[in-house]
Amino acid sequence: MLRIRLFGLLLVAILCGVLLLVTAAPAHAQDNADQESTGVALRWVDHFVVKGGWITWFVLIPLSVATVALAIEHCVSIRRTTILPPEAQQQIASMLTERRYADAVRYTAEDPSVLGYVTHTSLVEAGRGFAAMERALQESLDDRTARLMRKIEYLNVIGAISPMIGLFGTVYGMIRLFASIRAEGAIPEPAVIADDISIALVTTFWGLAVAIPSLSVFALFRNRIDVLTAEVALTCEQLLAIFKPGADVPPAAQAAPSPPNKTAPRSTT
Repeated sequence: MLRIRLFGLLLVAILCGVLLLVTAAPAHAQDNADQESTGVALRWVDHFVVKGGWITWFVLIPLSVATVALAIEHCVSIRRTTILPPEAQQQIASMLTERRYADAVRYTAEDPSVLGYVTHTSLVEAGRGFAAMERALQESLDDRTARLMRKIEYLNVIGAISPMIGLFGTVYGMIRLFASIRAEGAIPEPAVIADDISIALVTTFWGLAVAIPSLSVFALFRNRIDVLTAEVALTCEQLLAIFKPGADVPPAAQAAPSPPNKTAPRSTT
């Protein structure tokens, strides 16, 4: 919940910054000594933002800001140090090697990483045999992978709908153009035609400008999740190999007490 609030504040801050830059550009232009370069910048803003109309201002530009904010958040949360931290791997391996199984269960229960969660769910099934531990490993890893995939799915959605919104703006601009022709009873003034066509073209431009980076970043994080979760599975299998039947471990390790499981219900017969 806290992460969602922080992400919302970040999104609002970025959006306010963009709007502030756009609205402050004319005032800044008056104080700028280089009037020519400022005029070029203002014309670019007018051509690629203002001419797009409300579809660009209130839909596509906020979607572009959301894409940047999501990419920043994913860069922080979806990385090796948060999914497969080396220090956690070393701690778990040390505890299992030293046969400190209870400490390993407690440590993995408090570890927020995917490695800690998957290892913990496997350790708590140790009393049911190695097959149960492998099954728990796979199920818990599938669960965490699905959560990460759902997390980045917003980028895929933005990339899918942005061209559709741009196409909507294209149709809207053309409808306005033909409505102007009908109202005038002839070809309207060039300025009127230019304004309507600008809406059609600028919205298409922003739809593609949002979709291409969004889908690219989505593919990048999807591949990163695939690689890191595969490494988590391999690491967990190596850590839990000590519990495999016939493993070359001391008898004390094979007979070590397993983590507590839920008490089975007593038979009523």
